[in-house]
Amino acid sequence: MARKEGLWAWKRIFCQLILLAFGVLGLILYWHPAVRHLEVFIPMGVCPSARMPLLSDNFTGLLRPWARPEVLTCTSWGAPIIWDGTFDPDVAQQKVGQQNLTIGLTVFAVGRYLEKYLARFLETAEQHFMVGQRVVYYVFTERPAAVPHVALGEGRQLRVEYVAREQRWQDVSMERMRTLHEALGGRLGREAHFVLCMDVDQHFSGPFGPEALAESVAQLHAWHYRWPRWLLPFERDVRSAAVLAPGEGDFYYHAAVFGGSMAALRSLTAHCVQAMRRDRGRGIEARWHDESHLNKFFWLHKPAKVLSPEFCWSPEIGERAEIRRPRLLWAPKEYALVRD
Repeated sequence: MARKEGLWAWKRIFCQLILLAFGVLGLILYWHPAVRHLEVFIPMGVCPSARMPLLSDNFTGLLRPWARPEVLTCTSWGAPIIWDGTFDPDVAQQKVGQQNLTIGLTVFAVGRYLEKYLARFLETAEQHFMVGQRVVYYVFTERPAAVPHVALGEGRQLRVEYVAREQRWQDVSMERMRTLHEALGGRLGREAHFVLCMDVDQHFSGPFGPEALAESVAQLHAWHYRWPRWLLPFERDVRSAAVLAPGEGDFYYHAAVFGGSMAALRSLTAHCVQAMRRDRGRGIEARWHDESHLNKFFWLHKPAKVLSPEFCWSPEIGERAEIRRPRLLWAPKEYALVRD
């Protein structure tokens, strides 16, 4: 009997060592650049040929998913994943021009984020974001007078909206969903037909045009787009409204870029506000805050279009063959400097 118990004890220790080894390997994979490059050997999947001729939308016309056979160019529910080369930018410009649209771009610049990032964000947006289209920038900040002056092109406007300063950076992140929801029901909702919501600690580096528009738009997270589903950092705490059970979730989406029509964004922000309110009432907080709730929403309500990591790329990852033309680049993360 004692021998049998000893054998079970060794089996438990062996299993714990295996789990520890996988945990250490996961950390190495996430943080060590040399090991991280092994991600390129993880297959991304292939868009079924039967679905390819059907991929089109009101902003790009017929898409060319077969032009990028090395990457996944469509989702299981038939939405396109937009990569460089899968669309004709001239056709996209013509399509959006025919619809006489105004496009909104929202950004939050609170605390030190304003001085550190906002000027470059806006200046590069003028060079690359929806060039030739009517654009309204909405800057949310607690210091409207400190917003830098940026020369704007014809048909482009800047609105500055006051928001109260939150005590914690986590609350700044989460409260933007409530602020956006209210803004979409006000002037922003009356002025723009489609809106893209972005983080300020990044800058435009290439054309970010109408190909990014759709009824609802999600962004593949640059650090997780090749990971298998079981490794994705979804919320796993069953007490949270953002929880996704094992086997749930399609991709891991980045809250640095999302957008869509007024109706779609009102639905998304309302969902996140209500879900975070429920979590707060239970005394809990999702692991990745509003991003966790955004991922839950897009699991329940599939996005009409998914943007590839080319549309929001982190230079810290290094060069990848499939990232041909980055549109947005993350700024180096200096949390000790910008987060109080």
